[in-house]
Amino acid sequence: MKIILQADVKDQGKKGDLVEVSDGYARNYLFPRKLASEATPDAINAYKNREAAKARKLEEEKSNAAKLANVIKEMSVTVKAKGGAAGRLFGSVTGKEICDALKEQHGIELEKHKIIVNNPIRTEGEHTCLVKLGHENTAELKVVVEVL
Repeated sequence: MKIILQADVKDQGKKGDLVEVSDGYARNYLFPRKLASEATPDAINAYKNREAAKARKLEEEKSNAAKLANVIKEMSVTVKAKGGAAGRLFGSVTGKEICDALKEQHGIELEKHKIIVNNPIRTEGEHTCLVKLGHENTAELKVVVEVL
């Protein structure tokens, strides 16, 4: 019997999946617990529409991430930090500070965990950071640090 899962079921699938199970398992276990519903033609059609919408949304997210990666590769961000003599900073420049500067200067909002700072930025000058945009898209961002 074909069913559509209404919740995650161990060894069967995730919520929304269309799966084939035995009649007894469906009638005696899944249906009474409201873990699944019968796969009628209307339900199968709705399932196919949901899957197509998910695929379109995923493709759109991938293309947006690729476009944003191309934009980020071409730009640089200036971060102002407190520092002392010889261009040394008091502390280091963090991903959050870079995110704030990116939003303020270019209007691009990113989450702070998407910016990877490999080596702590503790000196004045130009540095590069890796920006993970998802869907296997990454970009290198130039960060210019100025001492106040």
